[in-house]
Amino acid sequence: MAAIETESIECVSSLDGIEDEEIHSSVSSHVHNSHHTQFSSKPRNVLLASEIGPTGVHELLECPVCTNSMYPPIHQCHNGHTLCSTCKSRVHNRCPTCRQELGDIRCLALEKVAESLELPCKYYSLGCPEIFPYYSKVKHEALCNLRPYNCPYAGSECVVTGDIPYLVSHLRDDHKVDMHTGCTFNHRYVKSNPREVENATWMLTVFHCFGQYFCLHFEAFQLGMAPVYMAFLRFMGDENEARNFSYSLEVGANGRKLVWEGTPRSIRDSHRKVRDSHDGLVIQRNMALFFSGGDRKELKLRVTGRIWKEQQNPEAVVCIPNLCS
Repeated sequence: MAAIETESIECVSSLDGIEDEEIHSSVSSHVHNSHHTQFSSKPRNVLLASEIGPTGVHELLECPVCTNSMYPPIHQCHNGHTLCSTCKSRVHNRCPTCRQELGDIRCLALEKVAESLELPCKYYSLGCPEIFPYYSKVKHEALCNLRPYNCPYAGSECVVTGDIPYLVSHLRDDHKVDMHTGCTFNHRYVKSNPREVENATWMLTVFHCFGQYFCLHFEAFQLGMAPVYMAFLRFMGDENEARNFSYSLEVGANGRKLVWEGTPRSIRDSHRKVRDSHDGLVIQRNMALFFSGGDRKELKLRVTGRIWKEQQNPEAVVCIPNLCS
């Protein structure tokens, strides 16, 4: 994505009855974050593999190079030092412990020992009670509902992870995103000289309604050869929870309008994955400038929308901002 000066793009946001306020877009965050994950206390009556002891099986199954658990094929040198198959290709066929040539020796005994182990999910400290055979654990952990979420902020490669309350605080305090309460919104995105902008990401906005948090994204990018704008919503939670909600987005002027209606995507799906699937309101740049009015030399695009629970009839519900939380 091409670099754009932070001050060069602005987004003006408003809720019903509230005056517009400026929001600045950003492509790269000024916040530099280290990796963070919140942990709760360890559940009782669960024997952790790390508690087996410094000379225990768990330590034997830890690769000395990457420190990850080893899975077949487990390699060893002539002196019996082991390492994982991924790291074997990185050490140029030299044992990282004794520097002897590795060759192609499999440690079949250690692979057999691993088959007999049952270990807790590595997210046990976040509340997962599951215990799995050694070779099934990784598959579960990749999909565990209690695994930490990645920061949903777009425009920078933020590496912070955590649960939803932690990420909400992180977005507010570190990324300085706009936080709003209510299930309706009315945003005005502004950019001078829009034809000079190929790629841009406007500042994220977070909404709190129905006791949940939602992220509203808006950006410009190239769809094939055509420059477009896109708005979409992501749910701060898992996909099965996201299906309980729907949302609509609408943009228009001069007697014409575009309307999008759909289900918010979970933040388990990355911002880029959702954008590249075009799962949202996509607006061709010429149409966006037509909606902006004037001489079409400045983007002034007003996007309105609302969020509702799927079991409710969206036409029958009157949703008043600040009363939907």
